[in-house]
Amino acid sequence: MVKPSLRREMAQKAVAAARCSIRQACVTFSVSESCYRYRAKLSSENAEIADLLVRLTHNQRNWGFGLCFLYLRNVKGYS
Repeated sequence: MVKPSLRREMAQKAVAAARCSIRQACVTFSVSESCYRYRAKLSSENAEIADLLVRLTHNQRNWGFGLCFLYLRNVKGYS
């Protein structure tokens, strides 16, 4: 069993080598065309939230995910 991300990479390599079209590569590697074209949107806010979570869990060791989530959403104002 091969992960979808690896199948997407194999399809992209096949298309880049001009061996086949995008549609044919997606069918061959069992990947949807939307998965083939997907690009993750990385946000600077994600890094900031991750840093806040690390500091928060270091200071408040008895807080679970739910309490940390509510604190960041309601007190710090992150959506």
